[in-house]
Amino acid sequence: MMTTMKTEMVFFDVETAAAPSPSDTDRQWHMLEFGAILVCPRRLVELSSYSTFIRPDDLSAVSTRFASSPTHAAAFAEAPSFADVADDIFALLDGRVWAGHNIRRFDCHRVHDAFAAAGRPAPEPAGVVDSLAVLGRLFGRRAGDLKMATLATYFGIGKQTHRSLDDARMNLEVLKHCAAVLLLESSLPGVLGGEDNNGDGAVTRRRAAQHFAGNVFNRSMSSTAPKPNTLQMAFARAAASPSSTKVTAAATPAAAAVQKVNGRSGKRDSTGKLVAATPTTSGGGGPRARRPVATTTPFSMILRHSRAIVR
Repeated sequence: MMTTMKTEMVFFDVETAAAPSPSDTDRQWHMLEFGAILVCPRRLVELSSYSTFIRPDDLSAVSTRFASSPTHAAAFAEAPSFADVADDIFALLDGRVWAGHNIRRFDCHRVHDAFAAAGRPAPEPAGVVDSLAVLGRLFGRRAGDLKMATLATYFGIGKQTHRSLDDARMNLEVLKHCAAVLLLESSLPGVLGGEDNNGDGAVTRRRAAQHFAGNVFNRSMSSTAPKPNTLQMAFARAAASPSSTKVTAAATPAAAAVQKVNGRSGKRDSTGKLVAATPTTSGGGGPRARRPVATTTPFSMILRHSRAIVR
């Protein structure tokens, strides 16, 4: 049978009872209640709901929790069989994204077993969202454990009733609360970061990523490293500049330092300025014209002059 994709998600829960069996491998489960809500996945609001008691073939399989109430005992005696409601349940589940708490290990199998026992094809999901697995990876064990009752108490939602429709609605509210906490933490990971959880793999985020994010935040808020001043930046630019004049002789102290610039001699004062040029003669005895001496201030002169100013 071809499954048609439907836009709503279905949160569902089943209540079951295990009939006595000679061994655990031969255990037979009886579905006693089915409850579901259709939810808009974009707005996370309930659109409609469905719930029903289901009369098992063997009424002795009704759990003490249900049979202890005279009202519930009478309701089970008059409840429809699974075959009577199979069409309704199929229409709710087939082609939709299934959502629930621990449904991959339990509820999905109970649904398929019930349809197989009724000789009917089972509905197929468009996808499965198991909140137990999702919260184990992302939310962690902040509440103590990941049981629905524990999570509901942690968020102050209420007490779990272990009724199918109530549990489906509680599941949706728990996911909303967890998602809100994770969204807030992601906005300020260094301040609202989640707890580290050891040993079970159910952590809010990988410790290394959290540590890195926290360090970045702390550095940006409380770093005390001094910023380089303007003089230091000028020195750095001068040292890195390819046009800086290379000093080939050790600087002599004070006012009449002699430097070799482009292979020629010239007197420079303490600031590095050229103050006189040594004349040279040509072969005819007269002064020989010279090319202008480069006036680029050597880096060592800048450094010495700055030290003198500081003193």
